[in-house]
Amino acid sequence: MPTDPPKTDDPGIALLDAALPHVAFDGWSEATFRAAVAESGVEPALARALCPRGAVDLAIAYHRRGDAAMAARLAAADLSAMRLRDRIATAVRFRLEAVEDREVVRRGTALFALPQHAGEGARAVWDTADLIWRTLGDTSDDVNWYTKRMTLSGVYGSTVLYWLGDDSPGYSRTWEFLDRRIDGVMRFEKVKARMRDSVLLKPFLAAPAWMLGRVKAPSKPPRTDMPGTYGGETQE
Repeated sequence: MPTDPPKTDDPGIALLDAALPHVAFDGWSEATFRAAVAESGVEPALARALCPRGAVDLAIAYHRRGDAAMAARLAAADLSAMRLRDRIATAVRFRLEAVEDREVVRRGTALFALPQHAGEGARAVWDTADLIWRTLGDTSDDVNWYTKRMTLSGVYGSTVLYWLGDDSPGYSRTWEFLDRRIDGVMRFEKVKARMRDSVLLKPFLAAPAWMLGRVKAPSKPPRTDMPGTYGGETQE
């Protein structure tokens, strides 16, 4: 039987906490949302105002709660002696270790695989990648802002899928998989750097480089006003 969620004065947090014990059985569904409303004590009208799409909004809030936990742990850790690739791997590991129940994430993956919610799922992964880069001190404001987040989104998304099926002790195979993915990205960055420095290729890359150099990063960080949320380096 689901246990009583801890008491809180924040109705969004209360809804999310009440929903979590039901997700493993009913997924991020309307049944879970109704159970969360009943058990949290939040007025149904307020609950629907906070989460117009019901459990979908709670699933996004749960993802952002994990992001916030990761960022707090990163901020408290001393990563100064690490290479950049190791700091990124540590951030992804912290993000997965913020999850208390893999089944909740598995259900979320199934939800955001649906065509009508795929855009929200992609944005959630992008926001995680963006938060990692910002927490690690990234100050890029050109096309690198986008390429860094696009690449890390791919690394993070594939690592989550591997982790969901990993039964090795301490998820050791997942961390090995993550290291391989990041190593692959680093090799690709080295190839790009050689291409940029190539005398033969420079004339062909000049026009694309000029166009991409005019791309600017967004001026505002992603939204965090969801229920249940808390609260430029070169690659080596």
